[in-house]
Amino acid sequence: MRTYLCLLALAFACSSPKSDQEIFTEQQRKALFEQENQDSTSAEADLPALEKTLIDQGLVDIEKVIPGIKVELKYSTEDNFFGQDVYGDHMRCYLQPVVAEMLGKAQSELQKEYPNLTLLVYDGVRPLSVQQILWDSLDKPDSIKPLYVSDPKIGGLHNFGVAVDLTIFDTESGKPLDMGTAYDYFGYPAYPDRELQMVAEGKITKTHVANREILRKVMKGAGFTGIGSEWWHFNAFSRKEAGEKFQLIK
Repeated sequence: MRTYLCLLALAFACSSPKSDQEIFTEQQRKALFEQENQDSTSAEADLPALEKTLIDQGLVDIEKVIPGIKVELKYSTEDNFFGQDVYGDHMRCYLQPVVAEMLGKAQSELQKEYPNLTLLVYDGVRPLSVQQILWDSLDKPDSIKPLYVSDPKIGGLHNFGVAVDLTIFDTESGKPLDMGTAYDYFGYPAYPDRELQMVAEGKITKTHVANREILRKVMKGAGFTGIGSEWWHFNAFSRKEAGEKFQLIK
């Protein structure tokens, strides 16, 4: 009988109405969940059209996944080889998730050795629509345009979201390290392959080369490869690998 009464009391307790506090807590959770959904929907609605397209194609905003990294998209300004803003209100850098992860490793290694330095990214994914604008605006014969910009009919590594243009920023001075040339400079002083010659000719200095070496060291340590004609450009994959792993970004 005693056992029966205990079970009855327990059943009654379990089926008793919820307290005001429990009801209030559930209401709070529901309100918070609804607010988060509204904020998320509102934030996505406010994004530039190009940025929504990049998200839909699976790319990630590197500033959201790499602590401390800086972004200054040069193609959202007129401070580039073409002298025009081709991104408009798009100001954030996107890459393939695996490439962003590699870049995060480079950032971590850089700050581990030089706490006052951080990566400053100038360009990441470049959609084919933007590549076409650059191709069309280049006042050169089509036969030599590929020397300056990838043909959008073929696509380059920026168009897959697996290439990144960047430099190093000194948080103490508030300026990028001096690499000897501006970003997007076309000429031998910007060529890693010509550095010894350029130093000998007085076009760049050993300090410029040393600054570039810091960048190359952390990028190569994270799995990137550089190219011989641009100190700022690094690839996460070869063209063949990119074509096998990813789709061109439209």
